[in-house]
Amino acid sequence: MTLNIPLTGDTLPPQAKRLLEAVCELVEAGEGAIAVEPSPGPAPAHAHPAGELTPLHAGPEVRLLLASRQVLLAGELMPLTRLEFDLLQYLADHPRRVFSRTQLLTAVWGYEHTGERTVDVHVRRLRVKMGDVPLITTVYGVGYRLADDAQIVLDPQS
Repeated sequence: MTLNIPLTGDTLPPQAKRLLEAVCELVEAGEGAIAVEPSPGPAPAHAHPAGELTPLHAGPEVRLLLASRQVLLAGELMPLTRLEFDLLQYLADHPRRVFSRTQLLTAVWGYEHTGERTVDVHVRRLRVKMGDVPLITTVYGVGYRLADDAQIVLDPQS
């Protein structure tokens, strides 16, 4: 069965939003998988077992040094706050997965008691620090995910 949900405009219809949330819950519970048909946009990144994403369109490499909690952009050290690093790592750990602001607050911040706009502020700051490097994609009406063409390497040893 194929179900097409139009994703144009600024907001999703309430029925589409509920359907996407239900599908995400099923996938999280290990009871299904999501198949996404390729769109005529940029080529998607491909995950490798080592936690590496290799895009078809090469751009500056972002290397997350997990042991030292540092980020290198094209070989240069990028100063990130603890939460900026955690947010970027969480999205890189789950490529192609869309997270709502509430899900990110729970997973990265560890609580939901602050405003959801906190996530927006941290995403904006990450985007400013990374310049023209596309790392985070906004899924309007839903939340955020790692960009398809983000070239991120997770280095657990450094």
